[in-house]
Amino acid sequence: MGKTVCRWLLALQLAWGCAQAAQTAPLMTGDGALAGQRQDGVDIYRGIPYALPPLGAWRWRPPQPAPAWQGVRDASKFAPACMQQGVSMPGETPPEISEDCLYLNVWAPLHRAGQRLPVIVWIHGGGYANGSASMPLYHGDRLARKGLLVVTIAYRLGALGFLAHPALSAESPHHSSGNYGLMDQIAALEWVQRNIAAFGGDPGRVTVAGQSAGAMAVSALLSSQRAKGLFQRAIAQSGGIFEPLQLAPGYLLANAERDGAGYMESLGATTLEAMRKLPAERLLGGGAGAITHPVIEPDVLPLSPYEAYAQGRNHDVPLLLGSNSEEARALVDVTAMRADRFEADITASVGALPPALLAAYPHATDTQAREGRLGLERDLRFGWDMWAWARLAQKGRSPVYYYSFTHRPPFPADSVYAGWGASHYAELWYMFDHLDQAPWTWRAADRKLAAAMSSYWVHFAATGDPNGSGVPHWPPFRGTDGKVQRLSDPIDTGPVPAIDHLQVFDSVYSGLRGKAF
Repeated sequence: MGKTVCRWLLALQLAWGCAQAAQTAPLMTGDGALAGQRQDGVDIYRGIPYALPPLGAWRWRPPQPAPAWQGVRDASKFAPACMQQGVSMPGETPPEISEDCLYLNVWAPLHRAGQRLPVIVWIHGGGYANGSASMPLYHGDRLARKGLLVVTIAYRLGALGFLAHPALSAESPHHSSGNYGLMDQIAALEWVQRNIAAFGGDPGRVTVAGQSAGAMAVSALLSSQRAKGLFQRAIAQSGGIFEPLQLAPGYLLANAERDGAGYMESLGATTLEAMRKLPAERLLGGGAGAITHPVIEPDVLPLSPYEAYAQGRNHDVPLLLGSNSEEARALVDVTAMRADRFEADITASVGALPPALLAAYPHATDTQAREGRLGLERDLRFGWDMWAWARLAQKGRSPVYYYSFTHRPPFPADSVYAGWGASHYAELWYMFDHLDQAPWTWRAADRKLAAAMSSYWVHFAATGDPNGSGVPHWPPFRGTDGKVQRLSDPIDTGPVPAIDHLQVFDSVYSGLRGKAF
């Protein structure tokens, strides 16, 4: 870990320890009274249960409503994150973890009496295997000061959240298994509908939002009839589920059940009863690394997001989405990349790809191979999905606002983020307006962009349109030759980035769809 990150984490710990926070007056929800903390003009309620702890017999079952409580519940401390290994972002401190983790947090503006304010429900990223609702970068205080209620939610991760297995499908009335993490997200959105008015929020102006795996979850929720009516707008940052299933067969229920059976065997368990009795820590081993994604199954997600949109069976709501121009720099180390290893390294990273995709990225020299791999993995993991999603969504009645984040933060040379540029994660500091969480030398251009991006997100949550006073105009995306809002200094409008490469993906993917698996 770089010296700068260590100093940053120490500074945050000191700031939290010294911050003055007063207890809020009791706030009555449908489940009971809460006492949070009032700090810097924001009321913060941490560790609110939205579902019954998924322990024992409730492991690998749909979430159940949290029981009501008597008296005033202390909502001053974050709950543990869901079971995981490692961290979701470099430089992050590993969170405290527990299988009892289905909690959420609320940041609300202080002066909100009699109001019905817009709400963002944030779904964290981390590859469905890591992450937490309490990560400091996701704290909603800055957005709350702009008139927004921010809700961050935890959901079951990895094998505890996405295990499919024939025995689990057999005990399900829908003959399906695997999407317990998505069910948690839906349960949290249902909690918001029941309770957010007590915090001054408007249940008719809820935006579901997420980054990376959180954005992929947003694409799933927009495609699930179980989530109908639970939100009125959506934001997706660097993630979606739109590639052909021929390239991702593990999403299919039969294949996911096969992987789940292999995972159970690796743990030495022969029955679900035995699996439900294993310590949660044991479940992080075995083949758990393969169980980290949603499943196409009859109940929660009967169609892939691509199929749902193509058939007009998605939720037609205003959508703000996009990706970053240097996504892969945070995910792939290319310092030792050689031209003669290009195809082998790509295959090891993302699996075998059609030759036409590999050929679209020159790699005759080592320098070309390094840039080619960064470009291919950016477009494969994020760029094409967001472009495809924008084109599918704009065929509906609701507007689509498409961005490309191209700004290079001033990551110090001695930090773990050195050389990343406009990488995966980079936009988060700006849209949450949290530059001061890192003691870096922020420039006037950084602060100007953070003010504009956070305003765009707040305007969109309030009205379904990011435009408003004090920010450059952002036109809706229309047609196959639509424009994107380039988020940098200055903010402007331009063509979809890397369009020539994305068109190659289009051609290859069109040929794959409909073929046998």
